[in-house]
Amino acid sequence: MAKEIIEFRRTNSENEDFLKLVIELEKHLTNADEEAHSECKRYNNLETIKHVVIAYIGGTAIGCGAIREYDADTIEVKRMFVSIAARGQGVGTKLLIELETWAKQLGFKKSILETGNMLPEAVRLYKRNNYVQIPNYRQYKDMEKSICFAKEL
Repeated sequence: MAKEIIEFRRTNSENEDFLKLVIELEKHLTNADEEAHSECKRYNNLETIKHVVIAYIGGTAIGCGAIREYDADTIEVKRMFVSIAARGQGVGTKLLIELETWAKQLGFKKSILETGNMLPEAVRLYKRNNYVQIPNYRQYKDMEKSICFAKEL
């Protein structure tokens, strides 16, 4: 069986496919840990996101990720998600690489992100892609279920 081609499209947070994937992501996070998700939800405002990448296979949106400016040199990775049916094909890594490429093109030098200890697959993804754990930053500072990572781009 031929490997399906993954297509990536750069867009923004108003994209309908992105909004549908975010709904799936929200359900996934609520199922993983409703309490932790409700605590972090207020920090995931889509209006502040201007750079979104969507992964497609055969015209169907199967994953997404976004970046937003954290400071002059740093972007924060947000809203990373791959549909359950599309996992195990390297989509998450390819999305992350596309986001990092875009960030470098925009002049950023560092990437940071937050995930939760209830998402071991996400933690493995970031570690596999050379992200190192850092002290929790800003709003995640006192959240014991949060894990923050950084990577020089």
